[in-house]
Amino acid sequence: MIKLDNVIKKYDSFCLECSMEVPVGQITGLIGRNGAGKSTAFKSILGLIRTDGGRIEVFGKEPGSLTPKDKEQIGVVLADSGFSGYLSIKDLIPMLHAMYADFSKEQFIEGCKRMELPFNKKIKEFSTGMKRKLQILTALSHNARLLILDEPTAGLDVVARDELLNLLREYAEDGERSIVVSSHISSDLEGLCDDIYMIEGGKIILHEETDVLLSEYGLIKATDEQFDRLDQSYLLKTKKESFGYSCLTNQKQFYQDNYPSLVIEKGSIDDVIMMMTDNTRRKQG
Repeated sequence: MIKLDNVIKKYDSFCLECSMEVPVGQITGLIGRNGAGKSTAFKSILGLIRTDGGRIEVFGKEPGSLTPKDKEQIGVVLADSGFSGYLSIKDLIPMLHAMYADFSKEQFIEGCKRMELPFNKKIKEFSTGMKRKLQILTALSHNARLLILDEPTAGLDVVARDELLNLLREYAEDGERSIVVSSHISSDLEGLCDDIYMIEGGKIILHEETDVLLSEYGLIKATDEQFDRLDQSYLLKTKKESFGYSCLTNQKQFYQDNYPSLVIEKGSIDDVIMMMTDNTRRKQG
């Protein structure tokens, strides 16, 4: 569905160098700190910025070759995009009907009611969470094959996040649609994504299936003495601590089997982010 092959975008103080792939029927997460390159990657995929190298394919075509019909097959939510604040949802419906051949008025209205969005209120009077709900419902309203969502649950409370994540799961149920989504809320990604890419400083530093990350990654807590005796072949990152060392591994079972006295915590996306993106942590080997 999407393929980035060594895509390069240079700015004065930042350079994106990114390769990733989103297959048909898959939900892929892109995680990283603010300024890591997530939005730049999304804008490159959409052809909103000119890249300096590499190749991008969407539906097997370069972004500049996508037809208007192709573009209707993409639903987009970007962090810095939105609707005119002087419109209401009632005003928006005929506009969406004119823009998208497959716009489902019934589905859109049902979604707005489900999310408790007012039809006659001006969008400029919406809260941040209400605006984000409207963006996502619009992206889902025209039977797109691909969703590109930049921080879709930002500004939402727990209940609203859960409702929207359920909408996204329903959208992807048929196995013919794909989603690429970024989020700072790790629990959203753990429960939604099939695989996860981690980006730092414009570069992909980790790609893993979500199930593998949650089941096989672990955080080892070792004293100095334990660390000195440790087989470090399967350590991805280590950090010196007051008690000894924290170590991130993708072979948790190996250390549980061979070092039963070690304290080994189950890995989480937050643990991986913290260990992989902190410059004070060092890679082994």
